[in-house]
Amino acid sequence: MLSGLHLTTDIVRRIERIFESEIEKGLARGSGDPHVSSLQMENTYIPELPNGTEQGQYLALDLGGTNFRVLLLELEHAPDGGRLQDIVVREEVKHYHIPDEMRLGCGRELFDYLAYCLHDFVTDKKVEGALTEFNHNHDGDRHQSPLPLGFTFSFPMEHHSLDVGILVSWTKSFKCSNTVGHDVVKMLREAIERHGDMDVEVEAILNDTTGTLVQGANLDPRTAIGCILGTGSNACYIEKASKVKHWEGDRHGEKEVIIDIEWGAFGDNGVIDFMKTEFDREVDNKSLLVNSFTFEKYISGKYLGEINRTILEKLCREGLLFGGKASEKLLKHDSFSAHFVSLIEGDTIQGITTETEKILKDLGLKYTSDDIKIVQHVCELTSNRAALLVSICLATLLRRMNRPDTTIAVDGSLYKFHPRLKTLMNKYIHLLAPGKKFRLMLAEDGSGKGAALAAAIAKRLRRRLMNET
Repeated sequence: MLSGLHLTTDIVRRIERIFESEIEKGLARGSGDPHVSSLQMENTYIPELPNGTEQGQYLALDLGGTNFRVLLLELEHAPDGGRLQDIVVREEVKHYHIPDEMRLGCGRELFDYLAYCLHDFVTDKKVEGALTEFNHNHDGDRHQSPLPLGFTFSFPMEHHSLDVGILVSWTKSFKCSNTVGHDVVKMLREAIERHGDMDVEVEAILNDTTGTLVQGANLDPRTAIGCILGTGSNACYIEKASKVKHWEGDRHGEKEVIIDIEWGAFGDNGVIDFMKTEFDREVDNKSLLVNSFTFEKYISGKYLGEINRTILEKLCREGLLFGGKASEKLLKHDSFSAHFVSLIEGDTIQGITTETEKILKDLGLKYTSDDIKIVQHVCELTSNRAALLVSICLATLLRRMNRPDTTIAVDGSLYKFHPRLKTLMNKYIHLLAPGKKFRLMLAEDGSGKGAALAAAIAKRLRRRLMNET
C-alpha cells in the first residue's frame, strides 16, 4: 500500500529528465516556442548580486500575508571589497497588521495604507533621508537622491523589468479589486506620491525566493541558488543571460540573471503524474486548487502533514492501525500538521516515542507500540520522499550551472524545524550530482534584508547605465 512512496532509481532519473526539459521549455518562452512548460521560469531582471561595494540607506517593504514589515538597512563601504555581511551598520524593522477591509477592499486603499505605514516607519525610526522636509532646502532643491526601496511581493506576478511587476492573481487571504493585471510597483509609487511628503523610490520588486538568494550572496559570495522550504516551496538560480529568451526592453551586456523557477507548479501539466499515489490524489482533490501547485503538494509544509494524515486514515480504515478505530480528530482535514511530522521524526532519530505518544493522545487515539512504529515509519517515508524530490531538482540545477563551488541558500520553517531534512538533502544531492561541490546554508529574512539589498543592486545598475549613456 505504501510502496508508491518509494521512488525507484528509474523514477528519479525520469523526474530529472522531465525537470530539465521543463526548464528549457520555460526559458524558451517569448521566442515563439509553442511548447508549454509547467515552470514559469520568470526573469527577475536581477543580473548581479551584492559585491561589497554597496553603501548608504536602503528600505524594504515585505508584503506576503496579513502582517507585513518595513525594514531599513544602512550599509558602509567595505574595505577591499569585503563581505557585505560585515558592514551592516544599522538595521531597523517594524511590523504592521493589514485589516480585513484592506485585504478585501479596493486596491488603492491597500496601497495607500502601505504608504501610510511606510511614512510611520521612516518617521518613527527617524530616517530623515526619506522625508521631503529634510531632503530639500528652502528653494525646493534636493540635497540627495530619493531613498531606494526594495518591494518583496509574495504573490503571483509577471516581471517586465526590475521595477515592473504585473499582479497575476491574489492568493492567501487577499482579494483586492482593481489590481489584477496592474503593475504593483506603479500602484505603490502612486500611493507614496499621494502621501506627498516622502522621498522614496521603489527600485526593485521581487519575491521571497529571489530575496533568499540575494541575502545568501550577502552571507556567502558563492551562493547561486535560493530555495524556500516552508509552508510553500520555490527555488531560483543564476542562469546564463544568453539562455533567457524572455527579456523585455534593451539588454545591456548582462552575462547572467536570476531566474525564478516557480517550481511549486512543476507537474501542473501532468508530466509527473506517474509518481502520484492514491494519497496524493486524495490530498489534491480536497485542496482549494485542484491540479495546481502539484510539486508543492509533495514537498511543502502546507501539505506534508495532510499527506501523512490521509495515509494514517487509510491504514486505519483497512484495520491495519489503531485497531481500525479512527478518532474524530484524525478524520478532520488538516488536523495533522507538518510540525507533528517534525516532532515524530525527532523521536525516530533518538529512538524514543515521547512526542509521538503526545501527538497520538492529542488526536484522541488509542494506540499500541506497533501503532507507534507504523506512524513513525509513515512520517519517515513521506519526509524521505520530500527530501529526495527537492534534491532531484537542486542537483539538476547544480549540474546545469556547472560551477566549481556553489552555496544553496535555503529558508523556510520546514527546512529549519524538520530534524532530518537537511541531512537527507545533503545525502541525496551528493548522490545525484556526484563531484559537484556544494553546501546548504540557512539564509533567513530574504524577504526583508534581501529586498533592501536588491534595491542597492538596482541603484548600482542604474548609476552605471547613466554613466555609460
